[in-house]
Order: sequence, then C-alpha cells, then structure tokens
Amino acid sequence: MELDAELRHGTWVQPINRWQEAENSIHNDAVAQSVGMRGGTIPGTVHLSHFGPLMDELFGDRWLIDGAVSMFYTYATTHMEDVRAVVKAPPGRCWERNAVFPAWVENKDGKTVCKGTVSIGTPESSTYVRGLSFDPPAEMRIASRVAPGTEIESIDNFVFEEGEDGIVRSPQSMFHAMNTNYLRGQINQPAVGFYGATEVAMRNGPIRTGQAYTKTGRVVGVGTSDKTEFALVDTELREPDGRLVAEMRHLTRWMKVSSPLWKS
Repeated sequence: MELDAELRHGTWVQPINRWQEAENSIHNDAVAQSVGMRGGTIPGTVHLSHFGPLMDELFGDRWLIDGAVSMFYTYATTHMEDVRAVVKAPPGRCWERNAVFPAWVENKDGKTVCKGTVSIGTPESSTYVRGLSFDPPAEMRIASRVAPGTEIESIDNFVFEEGEDGIVRSPQSMFHAMNTNYLRGQINQPAVGFYGATEVAMRNGPIRTGQAYTKTGRVVGVGTSDKTEFALVDTELREPDGRLVAEMRHLTRWMKVSSPLWKS
C-alpha cells in the first residue's frame, strides 16, 4: 500500500431485513436468537453492494470488466443498523493500474462488519478471500456428504435479469447471478446456515442481462471451527463459447448448535 493512501468512506446506509419471515433462517429473529445471535441478521452479501459507489469512484466502469470485491464477514448486523463501506487507497482514480486495496464495512460503534479487499485487474498480491487458508477439517456431521471436488449441477442457458441498462452493476446482484443455492440439497437438515465470505470477481465482464451463460460450480474446501462447519464453493459464469466472464468464491457456514447431529 502506497504511503499516501487515504480512507475513502461510503455513505451511511441502513439495510432492511427482508428475510424476517424465512423458515429456519438466521434472518428470522426467533431462529437467530435460538442460536445465540442478537436478532435476525442481514445477509453478508447485502454489504457487498455498499462498495459499488466506491468502486465507481476508484475505477470507473473498468471495475465492471475486471474488478473484484472480496469480503470475509465478521459481525452480523440486524434490521436498519447503520453501516458504511471504507476503502484504503491513494488519492484520485486508480483505473489505469493493477491493484488491490484493503477494504471493510463498519458500523457506528466501530465494529468491523466485514473485512477484505477491493481490486482491479491482475494484481501481484492475492485478494482477501482467495488468500484464506484453513486447517484440515475435523469431524463433519452437517456437511458430511460434501467434499472438495463435489460438483454443483451446471446450468446451461442461464439468463439473469437483475441489472441496470443491460449490465449487472451491483456487487450483490453479481452474487445473485453466480449463486448456486449453497449446497442446500446436500446438507443434513435441520441446520441453520449463514454466509461466511464472498468474493465476486469480473474476469471479462460485464455480466449482461438477457444474455445466456453457462454456470458451473464445485466445492474447493470444507472445514470446521469451534461453532460451525463450512464449505467453500467456486462458481464460474461463461459465455456459450467458453469465455470466462465472472467467477465467485463463496463460503457458507452451518451452526453446530442448530443441528441435532451435534447434540450428544
């Protein structure tokens, strides 16, 4: 990081919990409180989009071609809590370089909601989520049927319509375009899951609405912590001729306390 780097602050925003009524969901107050959370949580991927205006400021439209937002979720927020994005970068625009900059989302109490990097091009240093490493997993119970190499069913002729002027511009919408339903059918239920980390990366973007793509995914890692089991999934979005448009690495966690398989 250059010595003249400065903090770029986004505006304060108050995300709405639109998932309060979801069944067996960490976004539901009762469910969240039953596993020790303060209340129904805002999905971590909502916080990705707080970086959109800062990405425009830093990189202009180039970030829609080869930019990335890479975040590890560290503190769960609830309905209408104030949060803002922050990027540490040099003054002025940075669209003519290959670079990666520290970035995070914070609340008004100074807590870090998520931490990671934003980047452009092909920087020498790793983006945050790609640089994470995990110890070999201990016993897997909730995700016992999931292992590195597990393929996600591919989708041909996938068309996404969540965009603006024919282009997917929001990092959260980029997540939606590449989401593979988080291994839902391969997890031993009941279990309460939540997002642990996400990197959305444009490779030959932008993602365009109304255009057919092939979406593929596979598990690239699994593991455990004291309180969770987790899996890392890589997703690719390609044009019919095979050209890679965008890719995502996404970490999903499942809380041990929510599963009868851990109540022994």
